[in-house]
Amino acid sequence: MTAGNGSGGAERPSRSGRRPGQSGAREAILAAARARFADAGFDKTSVRAVATDAGVDPALVHHYFGTKQQLFAAVVELPVDPEMILRNIDSAPLNHLGETIIRAALGVWDSPAGPGVVAVVRSILAGSDDPALARTFLLDIVLERVRKRIATPEDDGRTRVALVASQMIGVLVGRKIIGVQPLAAMPAADLVAVVGPTLQRYLTGDIGQERA
Repeated sequence: MTAGNGSGGAERPSRSGRRPGQSGAREAILAAARARFADAGFDKTSVRAVATDAGVDPALVHHYFGTKQQLFAAVVELPVDPEMILRNIDSAPLNHLGETIIRAALGVWDSPAGPGVVAVVRSILAGSDDPALARTFLLDIVLERVRKRIATPEDDGRTRVALVASQMIGVLVGRKIIGVQPLAAMPAADLVAVVGPTLQRYLTGDIGQERA
């Protein structure tokens, strides 16, 4: 019962359409971002649009979450900043992209952050999370930068990165969720040696896309 709650209080009314910095603003931003990312994808979602949906100033979105990419990571509850992985992939020579991608992924999956990644994948497979968010993460964030590097005027690379995504999902599910042996116990270096060349072929080799 504070004095400011009475009808005669002198407090200025809060501005319509804008939430104060507290009072659930962070949760409202996450809910708005989840809906936007699921409906429009990563590229077509702006921080300003998320802020409008949440009823906050765009500066508050940046205050809580930093970049749009970090906001997405928070939405899907990723335990690691994707930029940490992407920097390594960006700097890899084109002819070593396959092994770099699988090595970077294994570095996360086998790290203390790994159980959080597995939990996210389990929730998607169980139908308790929106698969559109997983597609957005894989194709619009992680692999889009790779696609741009391998794209040519004749081949935009979308089929290639989709094949890479399918391979990575299979390895993750087999190694960390189902526990297929010997995949689950295989040393990371051995797995890189086996899977890396397959990813490389998907990215830069012959995948039989020639059209008559």
